[in-house]
This record gives sequence, C-alpha cells and structure tokens, in this order.
Amino acid sequence: MQDLQLNDWRTHALSLESEVNKVVVGQENPVRLITTAVFARGHVLLEGDVGVGKTTLLRAFTRGIGGGYQRIEGTIDLMPNDLVYHTYLGEDGKPHVSPGPLLMSGQDLSIFFFNEINRARPQVHSLMLRVMAERTLTAFNKEHHFPHMLVFADRNQVEREETFDIPSAARDRFMMEIPILVPPAHDIMESLIFDTRFHDVDQLISNVPADILQFDQLNSFAKVIQENIQASPALRKYALDLWLATKDPVAYGVKVSNVDMKRLVLSGASPRGMGMLLRAARVNAWLNDRQAVIPEDIHAVFHETIAHRLVFSPVYEMRRTEIARELLTGIINAVAAP
Repeated sequence: MQDLQLNDWRTHALSLESEVNKVVVGQENPVRLITTAVFARGHVLLEGDVGVGKTTLLRAFTRGIGGGYQRIEGTIDLMPNDLVYHTYLGEDGKPHVSPGPLLMSGQDLSIFFFNEINRARPQVHSLMLRVMAERTLTAFNKEHHFPHMLVFADRNQVEREETFDIPSAARDRFMMEIPILVPPAHDIMESLIFDTRFHDVDQLISNVPADILQFDQLNSFAKVIQENIQASPALRKYALDLWLATKDPVAYGVKVSNVDMKRLVLSGASPRGMGMLLRAARVNAWLNDRQAVIPEDIHAVFHETIAHRLVFSPVYEMRRTEIARELLTGIINAVAAP
C-alpha cells in the first residue's frame, strides 16, 4: 500500500515539475530543489537578481499544489502589524480593519513570498520567523493556524543602503537557499526576450494545470516519505563526517584558495541543518525512485541546505558565496563516501 502511494505521488510530483519547467524555462535544477523543499516541508531562501522569474516560479508552484498564495514587499517602513492587518477609511468615513497577507487565505495559505526580506526591520523578521517556526499567530483575540504554509524569501543582494542582514540564527530556520540565475543558454535568453508568451505572466501561469497535488495532504505524505526511505548505517556515518568537516575543515585537509583556513569557520552546520539535509536527501532519493538514500542524494542538496548556515569570520563575509561553494565542494571531495 505504501509503495503504491509513493509511486502515485511521485508521478504527480514529476508531472508538476514538467509543467512548471514549461512556464519558467532554463531553471530545471531550482525547480527540482523547490519540489524537494515542498515535499520535505522546509522554508526556502531564494538568491538571484531582479527579474529572473522568482515570483512566476512560486505562483506556478502554488497553482500546481493548490491553496493560497500571498506576497509582501520588504520596505524600511514595514511594521510587524502590516503582515497581519490593513487599516483604511471606509465610505462611512470611519476606520476599518481588513486581514493582511498572512491572514488573507486563512488555514489554506500554501505559499507565502516575502520579497526583499532584508529591507524589512528586525522586528518584522522576528514575527515572520516565529510564524515560520510555530505556524500560528495570535491576532484579533484569536489564534490563527497555518498548517500548510511554506515561506519563501529573497534578499536584495545588490543594494546595501537601508537593508538589515538576516542573522545566522535566523538563516538557520530556512531549509535551503536556492540560487535562481539567468539561464546561460542563448536560445533560452532569446526566447525570454522575444517570445511574447513569456511577457504575460498571468496567462503563462494559467497554462499550469490546477491542483496537480493536494496542498493539504503534503504534510501527511511528507511523513510517509521520511518513514519509508531508509538510510544505512554507512550512509549515516558519512553524513556525520560531512557535518564534522563543516565544523573543522582543517582536520579533513580541506583548503580554500586565498583563505586562512584556521580563521575561516566560526560555526559549522547546526544539528537542525543536518536534520534538514537528511530530510531533503530522502525526498531526492524518492523522486529518483530509490528506496534508500545514497551519497548522490546528499550531494544533490548539500550546498543548498548547508552553505547559508555556515558562519565565517567577518573578514571573509564579503566573499561568502564563492568561499562557501569552494569549501563545500572541498568537503565533498575530502570525505570518503561509502
């Protein structure tokens, strides 16, 4: 029975990927990683320049899994209450209150997109992180629940004025950080510019069949995946060695060019981060029709689940992206796989 359920859901998951890839072209790896996060039930940071299709990608996924999609823009004057309610003057000249983006879809909220989260103040981050962790919010003398919500957030990586970096402890709440880059293939770039079907986003998204998956069943099915995809003792030891290497790469002979390795890492991956790594690896194994996790499943999600959790010495923070990629590649190469 479980095998039939796993196979049936896999068919639908791969169908969802195929449909989203028709809408957002040249992003096959991010689409696979977001699919993984959806089934691992983990929140996601998105990394990428303006206009690369992040909003289109999330709206396409929401149409495919069902439920409500809400979005908010990070600004310097955004207050925590702006996530919860709006106030306005009605036709009667009196003030009125309406639900904000967090409450608008109620319990059916499926995907919440916080655009340019680092433009918002730390007080806003604090509320958002609490909602992410607890999936509840008390407002209007009532406790609101968001059992199916996944939060996606991106950061303005170019402009530094009036921005507030997310501290490392807050970044650790996100399962993955996924890069969304401009596709390098010239034919895809040309299509994005000249093919008019990519210019009408609403029409484009309407091409994705609705409710390929059922958003309100994802939590229970995610448990089925975690309970049925096995990890051998050898695989568990491998994951443990990878974890130790993020904490002390020098002990594993890992080197990064033009970096003093003894001063580089202040803090490696957290226990929560390694747990999320294995959750994502099990989903990757399931998507590839495997009954057990193999090292390639860990490699497929290693950088996206671990890089944003590493804490580097301040002198190396400006080069975080390139250093993290070289460091984690070095760890994969240095630690013997079973």
